[in-house]
Amino acid sequence: MFSQFFQYSGVWSILINVLDIVIVAYVIYRLLLIIRGTRAVQLIKGIIILFIAATIADFLGFKTIQWILSQLWAVIFVALAVIFQPELRRALEQIGRGGFFSRSLFVAPEVDMGRTIDAVVKASTSGARTRTGMLMVIENETGLNNYIETGIQLDALVSEEFLVNIFVNKTPLHDGAAIIRGNRVVAAACFLPLTDNPYISMALGTRHRAAIGLSEVSDAIIVVVSEETGSISVSKDGKLIRSLDEKGLKKVLEDNFLNMVASNPRFWQRRNGDE
Repeated sequence: MFSQFFQYSGVWSILINVLDIVIVAYVIYRLLLIIRGTRAVQLIKGIIILFIAATIADFLGFKTIQWILSQLWAVIFVALAVIFQPELRRALEQIGRGGFFSRSLFVAPEVDMGRTIDAVVKASTSGARTRTGMLMVIENETGLNNYIETGIQLDALVSEEFLVNIFVNKTPLHDGAAIIRGNRVVAAACFLPLTDNPYISMALGTRHRAAIGLSEVSDAIIVVVSEETGSISVSKDGKLIRSLDEKGLKKVLEDNFLNMVASNPRFWQRRNGDE
């Protein structure tokens, strides 16, 4: 009786449509949570820009641009499965663990990047004095979850003493990179991609090559302390700034992070734990 009432009144059809929309919206929401904090976010932004460009070209009647973009779409959709392979694997793993239905989008209060910069600078100068090899990554807008998962997850408040202790020789966490997000050291002993640049000096070791490699595929700032010479270097955008002193290192970090905090304070919030 009730089902007949719903069918004849159209209420049943409306409920089904609403339920359909809610389910699709929730699935999209969970997928966004999975890719949040990874390079996939930047790739999706690029696809959106291409879509907007194609729409504008179609509206203005730019035939040549339309043709070029139409050829690009075929390549992009074929390559998506390869590009998003880590994110697709993570999504399937989370569905298998039941994590697809249990994660939150809430964020914590805004962090003090000045504290992080001071800790990294002091730890670097301390490591330089003792010639302790160090590799510290400060996450920027491009998420580094893919690399965080290769190491030991910590989620500890950043400090000079903690960073120095991580890289003490022959300790379990010294071999690899420490990744910093906001004012937390989220992981240590992380593996980073080595650069394929054939023009890199042969004098540079694995730490420097890993720092350059990560800076080529992300906007992170990577600080390296050489174990052989004690020199401090910073890698950014595939380039290496070498032989920095304490003041020089602090200036580089402040120029890259404090200015960004001022221009985009909403981004600089510590993201909730496991993303």
